Amino acid sequence: MISAARCIITAAALAGASAAVAEERPYYEDVSTGQRPLNPGVGADVFYSSDADESETLKLGLNLDWDWQGPDSYQGVRIETARFTPLGTEGLEEERIYYRFARKGSTWSSAGMIGTNGETLIGSVSVYNDSPRRQEYFVERDRLETPQGLAADAYTTLAGAALDVPLDDFNSLTFLAGLQDFGGDNLRTHLRARYVHVVKPEWGLSAQLRTRYFQNSEPAEGDYFSPRWYVELLPTVQVQRFHDGWRYQVAVGLGAQRDADTDWRAARFFEASVTSPKINREWYVKASVVHSNTPGASGYAYDYSQLNIALTRGF
Repeated sequence: MISAARCIITAAALAGASAAVAEERPYYEDVSTGQRPLNPGVGADVFYSSDADESETLKLGLNLDWDWQGPDSYQGVRIETARFTPLGTEGLEEERIYYRFARKGSTWSSAGMIGTNGETLIGSVSVYNDSPRRQEYFVERDRLETPQGLAADAYTTLAGAALDVPLDDFNSLTFLAGLQDFGGDNLRTHLRARYVHVVKPEWGLSAQLRTRYFQNSEPAEGDYFSPRWYVELLPTVQVQRFHDGWRYQVAVGLGAQRDADTDWRAARFFEASVTSPKINREWYVKASVVHSNTPGASGYAYDYSQLNIALTRGF
């Protein structure tokens, strides 16, 4: 009964979030006719992550869009193969199908994918605006990628909100709060904050302080990382440059982390990404790599790496 209620609540949240901007007029609509042309698109992407505990996640996706106007405006179907191998075990492989969308409104926009693996509702949805005090509301639901989680068909649901607060032309704050359910009795409270100071606008150089904290209502539940509390302080330097419409971004962080069961230890973070413009409206490319020693589903301080590559062609 509780699992069914969770699924119904998640479905309502995902559907409600995607409908929140349904009445917004899209930017690509032909105002003279009130209509817009449909432009199909095809895309493929790869997500891969691994850690020092030999846990791996691989997701291969094929996107078939009947309407692709660009990376922030599309509708279509996503077919995905996902393989989870926690702690070097045999793991689990499954097929998934989603309805995927992104809608650009005059004030509010949305993006997400809502689907199923044949067992339950999974996916993610975010609704956001483009004002200086940017707001974002999001819901995410997927498998709990640990041996016990896969064996028990457990799922984790995260819902939250984020707010950008510009202080002046060179300084800004971002706040995030969320709640995460793991399918049992534990409810995790997330709090994050980021301070950004633009050092050299012409270089795209900024200095940041990224902080995050979470607290578990039922510590040590299951086989995922769940101390009573966890905190991280991560000073970060980021460079973002543009060349011929391409965006290149690199962020490097070095700080400290601790939890209720261990003392302070080093926290490391590296991220690099490249994003293309719409190349003759036909091609769009995005790739990123992430490496950190932030605790995740299992273990404590360990190395975690992630690779994401996506390619889309419009017609």
